[in-house]
Amino acid sequence: MGRQKLARFEHNANAHNVIEPGKELFEKVRKNWDKEFFKNGNPIVLELACGRGEYTIGLAKEYPNRNFVGFDIKGARLWKGSKTAIENGYTNVCFYRHTIDFLTDYFHEGEVAEIWVVFPDPRPLEKDEKRRLVHQRYIDMYKQVMGKGGVFNFKTDNRELFDYGLEVVKANNPQNLIYTHDLYNSEYLPFHHGVQTKYELKFLAEGKKINYLRCEF
Repeated sequence: MGRQKLARFEHNANAHNVIEPGKELFEKVRKNWDKEFFKNGNPIVLELACGRGEYTIGLAKEYPNRNFVGFDIKGARLWKGSKTAIENGYTNVCFYRHTIDFLTDYFHEGEVAEIWVVFPDPRPLEKDEKRRLVHQRYIDMYKQVMGKGGVFNFKTDNRELFDYGLEVVKANNPQNLIYTHDLYNSEYLPFHHGVQTKYELKFLAEGKKINYLRCEF
């Protein structure tokens, strides 16, 4: 393992805003986020498969009266968001290092106000369909932890994945559904709050269009 990765893991082990296996909060915080970490009852927003946590950090800066949890299994990615939050004094941010396959074990029904899925792995192979973060099994989890009125956001450059996800979302009778295949030339641009990920900047530089949808379940 390289020195850089070791340094990132060391940061995570010592950072108060990284919750990972081996830490006392890893189990205690589940379904008890307001008391065990945030110490308030503000709405909770999730960024799933958050990587470096660009949306977690960007939204936390924009909305200090909301709490943000970035989920990712890769600790070498999470360190960046954690470090940025600490350097900027954002107390409404934490990162949870674990799979999202058991999301309903982490939150009470209706505990989450909003979810962001931003540029996930498209999983194009048919055998990997159930691993797409817009597959019905994940949508079922999102609906449960958000409850009625929860807001779901999905953003990707991959048109095939977007169209797949759009059909899954439509099958769940969403409310107030909006979507576009060209976010930067649409009336919905303000909905993404101006936050751009590393991948998004790369895709835009390549001339790719960004797809976006937002709805309530």
